[in-house]
Amino acid sequence: MGSFFAVLQKNVMNRRIWTTRQELRIAIVTWIERTDHRRRRQDTLGRLNPIYYETIMTTPTTQAA
Repeated sequence: MGSFFAVLQKNVMNRRIWTTRQELRIAIVTWIERTDHRRRRQDTLGRLNPIYYETIMTTPTTQAA
C-alpha cells in the first residue's frame, strides 16, 4: 500500500494546489478510476484487469441483484 499512496501523491496531490477538499477528492477518484484500476493487471486474475475479470466472472443472476 505504501507504493500506491506514493504514486497517488506524486500523480495527483502534488500536481497543483487544491482550493477545496472536494476538488482533491474528485481528482483522486478520477485518477483511481481512469488510471490505477483499469490498467493494472493481476497475476491472480489471469493477467486481466479487475473490471474485465469481474465482468466475465459475474453471473447474470448476480448482476440482476
